[in-house]
Amino acid sequence: MKKLFTTLSNIWKIQELKERIVFTLVILLVYRFVSHVVLPGVDATALGDNQKSGILGLLDMFAGGSFSRVSILALGVMPYISASIVVQLLGIAVPSFQKMQKEGESGRNKLNQITRYLTVAITAVQAVGYVKTQVPAEAILIDHTLFFVLATFVLSAGTLFVMWLGEKITDKGIGNGISLIIMVGIIARLPIALQQEISSRFVGDGGLIALVLEIVALFAVVMFTILIVQGVRKVPVQYAKRIVGNRQFGGVRQYIPLKVNAAGVMPIIFAQALMFIPTTVTQFFPKLQNTWLVQFSDPTSLAYSLTFAFLIIAFTFFYTAITVNPVQMSDDMKKNGGFIPGIKPGLSTSSFIDDVISKITFPGSVFLAIIAILPSIAVKFGIKSEFAHFYGGTSLLILVGVVLDTLQQIESYLLMRHYDGLMKTGRVTGRTGVAAANTSSSSAVI
Repeated sequence: MKKLFTTLSNIWKIQELKERIVFTLVILLVYRFVSHVVLPGVDATALGDNQKSGILGLLDMFAGGSFSRVSILALGVMPYISASIVVQLLGIAVPSFQKMQKEGESGRNKLNQITRYLTVAITAVQAVGYVKTQVPAEAILIDHTLFFVLATFVLSAGTLFVMWLGEKITDKGIGNGISLIIMVGIIARLPIALQQEISSRFVGDGGLIALVLEIVALFAVVMFTILIVQGVRKVPVQYAKRIVGNRQFGGVRQYIPLKVNAAGVMPIIFAQALMFIPTTVTQFFPKLQNTWLVQFSDPTSLAYSLTFAFLIIAFTFFYTAITVNPVQMSDDMKKNGGFIPGIKPGLSTSSFIDDVISKITFPGSVFLAIIAILPSIAVKFGIKSEFAHFYGGTSLLILVGVVLDTLQQIESYLLMRHYDGLMKTGRVTGRTGVAAANTSSSSAVI
């Protein structure tokens, strides 16, 4: 406990870090305040119980409940995330985008600008769909045509406002702004979910013992998730010695930290989108509601869980294959005079890296699938669905990843000012797998 108070005191002594943390907290407070502002022309009392499930529940979770509240920030940052994914995929398939990725800072600025324009277009389309399908007609107080036009503009402006807040946090705050906004939206639902779970245990079955067991199980799941997020396979890279003038360069051994879960949460998001298709089909064709497709409308069913897990494993391999390029890694090492001990540079190196990635991706994908279906298993054990969301899935992976990245940045500030880090031993590492300010044996990310 003394170590904790000493660390907090050291954080407060660093003026720049203190200002960044305060700025971040203020921006997040503004975001949460604005997220409760309902769309103009909507009667909030007429919305009733507007809770969402399935893919809509996922969107509501990312938006911190704004989606179900018909808030001006209902679409949240999802259009920006969608635009970022599209630009990332274009960078793999389109040569002009690949060229911009290699142009350094100027190329990144161009890609960021394209992402912003694409965000506006995606937001406009999603705003139209949201107004048509998610706003009850009885809750609209003004002319429907006027409301339709007004709400589309307001929702688009709301998403751009959230994107601007995220960029401000990234520039002047601490951590990744967009990720922190998503994390705050998820955490905002924890108090209500915990309250419901406590009430159900004390009013219904289980009592205090069952509640304690649930908390212990949640702690174990979080620890397991951290292991998956942080897990890396370090591939040693030796750099040849070079003499330039009177100075020697190279001649040191570094590591390529290949992530066990290089795909992050993307496989779960893609799989959830596909799992929503059977439910959509049965809504358009009511005759199919009595067929085997109805099993996929229940996230706790065995068929749903097995199919969901299989899709996650498949998408993990797919997304890892398109984002991790062993050939480029091999070329970069060769250009910088690096080689893997015992492996010939060039084709042999890329084949070796590809083989290592394939071997670690399979257990990583299986563990990711287990984490994704844990909420369904928790519901089977009598845990309320709201609280069960925190036992796994996208929400837990985002929470763990964002917290680790933010702690890594804070620790970097402490170490630069010659203070002790956040931990007594070791260093906090983010999702890149690079130890914060570890100068003795820095990990190379290629």
